[in-house]
Amino acid sequence: METTNGALGRKLRMGLVGGGQGAFIGRVHATAAVLDNRAVLVAGALSSDPERAKASAPAYDIKPERAYGSYQEMIDRELAMDPEQRIDFVSVATPNHTHFDIARTALEAGINVICDKPMTFDMTQAESLCEAVEASGAVFAVTHNYTGYPLVRQAREMILSGELGEIQAVRSQYLQGWLRERIELDGQKQSAWRTDPSQSGAAGAFGDIGTHAFNLARYMTGLLPETVRATLETFEEGRELDDYGHAVIRFQGGAMGTVTSSQISHGRENDLRIEIDGTKGALSWSQEEPNKMMVRRNGQPHQLYTRDPNAPFMNGPGAAACRLPSGHPEAFLEAFANVYRSAFDAIVERISGGTFETRDTIYPNVYDGAEGMFFIQQCVASSSQDGASLSLAYDGARR
Repeated sequence: METTNGALGRKLRMGLVGGGQGAFIGRVHATAAVLDNRAVLVAGALSSDPERAKASAPAYDIKPERAYGSYQEMIDRELAMDPEQRIDFVSVATPNHTHFDIARTALEAGINVICDKPMTFDMTQAESLCEAVEASGAVFAVTHNYTGYPLVRQAREMILSGELGEIQAVRSQYLQGWLRERIELDGQKQSAWRTDPSQSGAAGAFGDIGTHAFNLARYMTGLLPETVRATLETFEEGRELDDYGHAVIRFQGGAMGTVTSSQISHGRENDLRIEIDGTKGALSWSQEEPNKMMVRRNGQPHQLYTRDPNAPFMNGPGAAACRLPSGHPEAFLEAFANVYRSAFDAIVERISGGTFETRDTIYPNVYDGAEGMFFIQQCVASSSQDGASLSLAYDGARR
């Protein structure tokens, strides 16, 4: 495994925003970023509370002098350092409403950004962030981490190369049950901000996990959405944002898709799954059993694809996303790390003075993030109009 980033000859230096005591996703970012030994976490602004931010630093082995009280302080002080010491990229692992300001500040300083999803609080911020990325020339990745699973990339290549024929139907769902009761009233950190419209944005479950289901459908099929009809519901009385929803999508060319999102389904943990129907075959994949994928063709035995980098049935993108031989499960952290690894390739190119792709990338980019925000906006608007059919054609979408 590459450890020195080629001609760069060193590890990339990471600055983390978020991830302090009681956080979940910040620790995931930190683990994924260093998994391949291509980066090292050297600086952090780990909480919006300066004292908590600095108190959290030892858990990440961040030295006291680079444990900052705010992201502004981190960026300002890092820029004042010798270029051979300062951070190369910032990872944003904070609640939705803070993503834009952190990312924009980093971009304006010329620093590369890897941002959690949804990318911003609203569509206006998303479009502004696209402009900031273009102006900066920096690398920008969004951690729609499920795109990093080997069999997701295997399926994507199979579909785009025509093995399943013309894609006619896509069913994508993400079901959870952890918000069946209003645990946000008990001060549970993860639920508190996700159910607060001032922090989460216009959508609850649809913004939090429905965007993953939509992004996965777009990433695997390459289909461009045309219209959407959505119904979002809040079943827990008093909750301000949706905890269940369903969207019906019409893609260009006539294919149909559905996205279902729930955080109130008993016994469901992280049940993200997708089924894709083509004229030559169909496939299905489940995130909770990520090392298996079923391919079906009428009149033929069902084919069970397993994650095996040495098998002749694996294509290039699928095999390249594997780290272990078959039978050794790879899952969430490795998939997350694959997004980082792909973004690192572009960051190394930028630092080395080379050129890199900004739109048609193997990792989700700023335009994918903006399309995700457009999806949220249009679903919320459709639902408020009793499921009216609204445009889902986003000008900046990946083609």
